[in-house]
Amino acid sequence: MRLNVLEQHKQEIHQNLKAWNSKPLLHRIYREFYKTIAREVLPAEAGITVDVGSGFGNVTEVLPHCLRTDIFPYPWLDRVENAYALSFDNSTVANIILIDVFHHLRYPGTALNEFRRVLVPGGRVLILEPCLSLLGLLVYGALHHEPLALRSPIEWRAPSEWSPFEERYYAAQGNAFRTFFMRNAERPLHDWEVVHKRRFSAISYVASGGHSKPQLYPERLYPLMRGVDSICDLFPSLFATRLLAVLRRVD
Repeated sequence: MRLNVLEQHKQEIHQNLKAWNSKPLLHRIYREFYKTIAREVLPAEAGITVDVGSGFGNVTEVLPHCLRTDIFPYPWLDRVENAYALSFDNSTVANIILIDVFHHLRYPGTALNEFRRVLVPGGRVLILEPCLSLLGLLVYGALHHEPLALRSPIEWRAPSEWSPFEERYYAAQGNAFRTFFMRNAERPLHDWEVVHKRRFSAISYVASGGHSKPQLYPERLYPLMRGVDSICDLFPSLFATRLLAVLRRVD
């Protein structure tokens, strides 16, 4: 049975909040993710920074002036926003952050068009997503409930009759990897410059169990696991489970 987007979203938020409140280790791991993103954002003087699809996210721990948004209201969010129909004026946003959101965009090109509208010239989209190395294929293919959808075409543009306010739940964890790292992938990013992209292992996150699996090491060993991350980062084709892509609006 297909869940609508509201039902699925509520289920995921409830599960993620439960894990967040019971695993202090996740706070430390996500803080490092936020720091990685923060190093790539344009300064506050350039415009607003918006986290699209924040969920329960605590990105403001590192970027205190960031607006946290999602498609449904929650007490900790700043406002409700739809990635395909943002309420911001043209050329007012400096940075748009997507943490585990790109793979929920059924029509990523349509969303990017909307991001382009609200971004200032040279504004950035920062995308943190699953990465499909050999380990990543195991983690996200065998051990995660969302599909990789590697054999399904990426529908870049929405059809003319489509409405963003009637969208059903969608997930394809492989879409960001296919878009930014596969050699033969079509990349219809003509209005964007890929400023920076990298793959990193995040073994410390995988072994934490994330939001849905058991934690495999005690929090006191996190510094050691960060050392493991550093070594495994040298072999991204084998061990990368996360990717970061930074896009710049080209005029």
